[in-house]
Amino acid sequence: MTTTTPRPATAAGAVGTAHPRVEGLEKVTGAARYAAEFPLPGLAHGWLVVSRVARGRIRSIETGPVLAMPGVLAVLHHGNAPRLNTDFEGLFGRPDQTAAVFQHDRVPHAGWPVALIVAETPEQARAAAESLTVTYDEEPHDIAFTADRPDACTVDDHMPGVTEKGDLEAELAASAAVVDAEYTTPEEHHAMMEPHAATARWEDGRLDLLDSNQGTTRVQRELAGLFALDPAGIRVRSEHIGGGFGSKGLRAHQVAAAMAARVLDRPVRVVLTRRQMFSLTGHRSPTVQRVRLGAGADGRLRALEHRSLNRTSTVHEFLEPAAIPARVMYDADAHRTAMEMVRLDVPSPTWMRAPGEAPGSFALESALDELAEKLGLDPIELRLRNDPERGPVSGLPFAGRNLAACFREGARRFGWAGRDPRPGVRREGRWLLGTGTAAASFGAGAGPSTATLTAEPDGTFTVRIAAADIGTGARTALTLVAADALKVTPDRVRVRIGDSAFGPAMIAGGSTGTRSWSWAVMAAAEELRERLALAPDIPAEGITVRADTTEALGTLSQKERHSFGAQFAEVAVDPATGEVRVRRMLGIFAAGRIVNPLTARSQLVGGMTWGLSMALHEEGVRDRAFGGLYGGDLAGYHIASHADVPAIEADWVDDPDPEDPVGIKGIGEIGIVGAAAAVANAVWHATGVRHRHLPIRPDRVIAAGAPDA
Repeated sequence: MTTTTPRPATAAGAVGTAHPRVEGLEKVTGAARYAAEFPLPGLAHGWLVVSRVARGRIRSIETGPVLAMPGVLAVLHHGNAPRLNTDFEGLFGRPDQTAAVFQHDRVPHAGWPVALIVAETPEQARAAAESLTVTYDEEPHDIAFTADRPDACTVDDHMPGVTEKGDLEAELAASAAVVDAEYTTPEEHHAMMEPHAATARWEDGRLDLLDSNQGTTRVQRELAGLFALDPAGIRVRSEHIGGGFGSKGLRAHQVAAAMAARVLDRPVRVVLTRRQMFSLTGHRSPTVQRVRLGAGADGRLRALEHRSLNRTSTVHEFLEPAAIPARVMYDADAHRTAMEMVRLDVPSPTWMRAPGEAPGSFALESALDELAEKLGLDPIELRLRNDPERGPVSGLPFAGRNLAACFREGARRFGWAGRDPRPGVRREGRWLLGTGTAAASFGAGAGPSTATLTAEPDGTFTVRIAAADIGTGARTALTLVAADALKVTPDRVRVRIGDSAFGPAMIAGGSTGTRSWSWAVMAAAEELRERLALAPDIPAEGITVRADTTEALGTLSQKERHSFGAQFAEVAVDPATGEVRVRRMLGIFAAGRIVNPLTARSQLVGGMTWGLSMALHEEGVRDRAFGGLYGGDLAGYHIASHADVPAIEADWVDDPDPEDPVGIKGIGEIGIVGAAAAVANAVWHATGVRHRHLPIRPDRVIAAGAPDA
């Protein structure tokens, strides 16, 4: 792996240098406080009680015995909880109504919150929660997710559900080679280290929330909608976050804490258990995807169809847009994509690292590999022959598409040229060896944000922005961006984030965070430098400017904006035991200007590791009898461990975005895209057997068979 030796940053030279996390010392010494760690006088503790049935109604809740237990202060439930305003639009549409707790007696899925016990200590609250008797009128539930559901429907969720052009059947019939296959991915869970936690308190009618979330602006506004308040009457703080991956938005525990704090007139903290996180904080829906490809003898695609189906809850519609990669990656004379969902008695899915692109790239990039085999073409060559100049669906030009450069550099470093294309021919003792590749893409967007920048009398500068650092190193990246914009060294810049009081800002999601926030910081720095040039002295309160990027973003030209990448993997497969071991992975990315190589590489390697885990390990399985997960905790939900992760290399090609003031695109999610497909394609190359259903478990490898198994 290419390493970058940290060097001191000079004025106007911070961006692009490897810089340790500015908050690193606080974190490793325990000084950094997370949402569940703030001491507050009079703090009470809430513990959620969740349903054990998958569908029905609450007949009764026996609160009397529990209220008599030591330390118990209150039991909130649908019969006594404050009423909420559930009819409002959030920043991203209507929020998941799971957050609107205790508003009715209906139970739409296993793990639904039915009560909150509040006590003086967490132990007392837990004991009381485990003693609470809830009686249900249980109803038959339906969690069966299959490709042939007659009640599947197309939903236009911020994007068209169906796109099409050309005569698909005619082009397939005229093709020299055709692939028509079904691919599936299972339910997956975020499993970040820090549990969801929130501490709420009310003072003079204002709500103060200490939280762990990916966007204080979003949580502030959605809480304001639920409690029918002006957003200015709510302050949300989320200074340090121990991971999110898409799940840390507004959830049941924040609303429950705010309710209880208002009822008791004292601070209340609610921390979810790991098991509760598996039902209350979202997950990646399973998908069933059908891909049909047709190509001429020269490898040019004549037909491309990508259809995907995901499930959602009966409470909230969430689309896992798995056909999105097909709308970006490859064009064809006939091109069709369709995305559908089916409503079942399960918890609501949500955004999870590379929503749509992660499962969608597995299907599409596996199908491309199958087509290359039928045509007798090298998998990389097939992809390069179908590298479009404009968006296959939008028709817009790409604002940079360096996919070919990623493949060429990756192939050189991975040793692709020496690869024998025949499957099942490389051996090392009992192991069959194989290599695979896949392409990656992820959108490069930006959202309106505000930032304030203060020149202090002591010669330092303070940046205030409602950004969220969910482990990406955003706080450090913004320090470097501000230092360059101000033409000072990073040690003269202090960045304060995670506070809704700093003004609206984009969430940490969609790989848009650092790009959006940096744009605002750059605009503020430019204005501040102009002010300083005219100011002979800095007053005691400093000189402060505020920037808002809403107007600037509105002037951007219409283009396809994406990061791209090429993934490579080598695996060893034991056909007798079904064991699959990934030996090495390489990812080369075109992801805009890299602000901090140290944390950027960590993000890319983390995404690739997750792709490995997706390919071989992760699988949430629901019991049809009771509707819940078999192993809804980190003991039963298998993720890759250190022993599963080989040497993983991540690097990039030069790819600045000329229309971004820093040149940023975004790297948070592209590392996972295509990684699972590269592993699956390598397993085919090792064994000659194609695995279209994730994860590639040992039992599936054994059942599929392999040479000399």
